[in-house]
Amino acid sequence: MQTSRYVQHGVKTVNDKDGSLVLQSTLPLGPVAKNTGEWLHYWAGSAPDRTFLMERSGPGWREISYRETLQQVQALAASLLARNMGPETPIVVLSGPGIDHGILMLATQYTGVPLVPLAEQYSLIPEAAGRLDYCVQKIKPALVYAVDGQKFGNALNRDALASVAKLVSINASDAAESFESLLQGKAGARLETAYGQVGPDSLAKILFTSGSTGNPKGVPQTQQMMTVNQAQYLSCLPLLAERPPVMVDWLPWSHVFAGSSNFNMILSNGGTLVLDDGKPVKGLFDRTLENLSMHVGTLSFNVPVAYSLLVEALGNDKKLRQRFFGDLDMIFYAGASLPEVIWSALEKMSIEVSGKVPMMTSSWGLTETAPACLLHYQGGAGTGMIGVPVPELDAKLIPHGPDRYEIRVKGPNVISSYFEAPDKDAESFDDEGYFITGDAIKFIDANDLAAGVRFDGRITEDFKLLTGTKVQAADIRLRALAALEGLVQDVVVTGADRNDLGLLIFPSAAIAPFNDGEVVIDTEYSDNIVKRIRQYNQTTSGSSNQIARVLLMAQPPSIKDAEITAKGSLNISAIVSCRAGLIERLYDDSDAACLTVLV
Repeated sequence: MQTSRYVQHGVKTVNDKDGSLVLQSTLPLGPVAKNTGEWLHYWAGSAPDRTFLMERSGPGWREISYRETLQQVQALAASLLARNMGPETPIVVLSGPGIDHGILMLATQYTGVPLVPLAEQYSLIPEAAGRLDYCVQKIKPALVYAVDGQKFGNALNRDALASVAKLVSINASDAAESFESLLQGKAGARLETAYGQVGPDSLAKILFTSGSTGNPKGVPQTQQMMTVNQAQYLSCLPLLAERPPVMVDWLPWSHVFAGSSNFNMILSNGGTLVLDDGKPVKGLFDRTLENLSMHVGTLSFNVPVAYSLLVEALGNDKKLRQRFFGDLDMIFYAGASLPEVIWSALEKMSIEVSGKVPMMTSSWGLTETAPACLLHYQGGAGTGMIGVPVPELDAKLIPHGPDRYEIRVKGPNVISSYFEAPDKDAESFDDEGYFITGDAIKFIDANDLAAGVRFDGRITEDFKLLTGTKVQAADIRLRALAALEGLVQDVVVTGADRNDLGLLIFPSAAIAPFNDGEVVIDTEYSDNIVKRIRQYNQTTSGSSNQIARVLLMAQPPSIKDAEITAKGSLNISAIVSCRAGLIERLYDDSDAACLTVLV
């Protein structure tokens, strides 16, 4: 018998000593695994032949069952121990999601060896190699893994990795060991002892942030952070246990969303993870659609840019639309607010196919929180709503203007320190031990706190105009995106220490009216932009809300300059820094490329 999609929930509040609110869940937290290996052992015994991981292999798929996964994890773990690997010998991974990567990840967690998955672009884009060097020098790994010794050859041969042992799955050079050779390890008493010592406080992995304000920060992920977060999910989302979940996922494992949250959600609930080797970018999204024509999920976890492309594709392909929605339990988005038009399109198509709407929801969290802290699980969600605290998580809300709060968090899924960065620790925690997130929220209903909250941007992105008027940039951005729906990929709000607000606009990839290089204005397109912004301005007032000028970007956000993260969201600080010259042009009224909006 199927349980309810939604949980009867409650939120209690505590008045803190400084006048702030502390929100806490009234839901009990279910059992928490000692380590990730506990999940693997359970499903290898309960559903040994069920497929755990799938990846493309030629025209077909390579699959590995739970039984096979445990066998290979133990063999690889034994080989790591034979090489005297342990808590002080981290392993760096250069390549993205893959079955071998997954086996390595679980083997390191089985033995207490820290794994450090880095963003692929650090290795594949020459201009981003400096970040690879920085992370390697910070970590001092004993081993480096890449799936393809040829594809990642330039990175593997960098000076920073010269003395580090190499491991590759294919195209191994004489200097690298093959992944297959490590699968010949024999489990025994030493492995059993090592596994028995892996507990809640054991370091499982180190994830590096995108480095929006400097070099990336290393964020330790303990076994407890990961296992308790899955228990928190399950308390809020009982549908995860109704049947083995299936997920088709392209997102990078260097990021906490996919590498910890999604991977462990499938593992802890005995599901199947289908690794999509496509991406929501021009030239690669066709591969995603091809993969979806062969495998679809019961869960859809993705970012807004991918859902935008998916909605367009599903609208044009009835057969794929029926497959995608035919057995779907939940649609989950993260990373940014989902545009209302995309949300509505997903609902409409689902009703057309199945007569119902799957659970549609979002969450809020950070790399530092493993990630989920708030989750909208009570039903009735809308875009931008991020819900209420998960069990055992304290959310401290500090007033920050009318009806707006800064959110800080404390709980078993939150880090206690960064990796070897005492200066960052000192500025990241308050005197009560709450992690300072820098994010802001607003209540959906100030008279009903249990209705949850809405994300209201990063406080650090707020700025003041030259007049001293404060601007909530994240709020302006969301409203501008809604006004320009269908015309733009994204926007960046400008105006710090200026007289008025402006927008840097990244045109929609589907429209792409510009050439590379200098900004070239397509008159019809730019006229539509101005028209829409003027309509937006008519709905609001005041210099802190009205957009006065626009500049259209000829170049998309740059991965090499860290303007876009591995999961596809904008790095606002990096864009403002890298495009300082374009911002100067935006405020030069004599520049023909600047579109004046206010009349």
